[in-house]
Amino acid sequence: MSGWGRLVVRSRPRFWLYLAGPVLVGLAYGADTIAEVLSPIGLLLFLYFLVPANVFLYGINDIFDAEIDRRNPKKGNRETRYRGDRLTRIAVILSVALGIGLLIVVPPGVMPWLVGFLVLGAAYSAPPLRLKTRPPLDSVSNGLYILPGVAAYVAVAGVLPPILAIVGAWFWAMAMHTFSAIPDIRPDREAGIRTLATLLGRRGTLVYCGGTWLLATLAFGLLSPLAGGLMAIYPALVTVIWVADLPVDRAYWWFPGINALAGMVLTLGGLWGLVYA
Repeated sequence: MSGWGRLVVRSRPRFWLYLAGPVLVGLAYGADTIAEVLSPIGLLLFLYFLVPANVFLYGINDIFDAEIDRRNPKKGNRETRYRGDRLTRIAVILSVALGIGLLIVVPPGVMPWLVGFLVLGAAYSAPPLRLKTRPPLDSVSNGLYILPGVAAYVAVAGVLPPILAIVGAWFWAMAMHTFSAIPDIRPDREAGIRTLATLLGRRGTLVYCGGTWLLATLAFGLLSPLAGGLMAIYPALVTVIWVADLPVDRAYWWFPGINALAGMVLTLGGLWGLVYA
């Protein structure tokens, strides 16, 4: 694989919508008109969080996890190991520079959310904080995935989204992150890495994820019964995985598609309200 090919794989194309999707949701619910959804600032945020932000987030993770990933079989299959290539380091630096450049053009109210994303994205993987090895901060800090959506909402609405939406989305991101750590329990333990998943074990982590997704469902349900019903898919899926004793390392790869469909429904719901309200 060429250096550019490895860089694309390193940015996790399956997960690109985990950052860009919240931007679409934020625009759909924050805008008053379709023109605002298609505004230049909305387009800039979407493009940045579609690729450069993923290069930053996963590139810095792979750089500081190089030794751990040598023991992780997932890295030799669907993902790639960092082997000290210069292109990755340059791409991460450029993606940070683009993020800082965005701060110059976004409205002032958006800046804290962009800064929060960059700070948490770096602190999760890089020393000295390296939050990914400090449970439960490894889970809590992954609310960073919803910050692009908050930024997009503020960019077009000029105010924060409903607090219940922020709380519900943060719980959702916490559970999604911790669920994704279950396949890494064995290599992380062998490498001496402490995560919430290594502490709780497979079954304990499934309970945690189900409970956290249930809190997300309740928060969204208080905001909108339809949104709550959509979020109820997640605790239901964890229940199925538990009862059927399904391998999490296989079920984990269902979630990019499930999350994309859930995000699409949320986005279309917001756009429907713009057009037909």
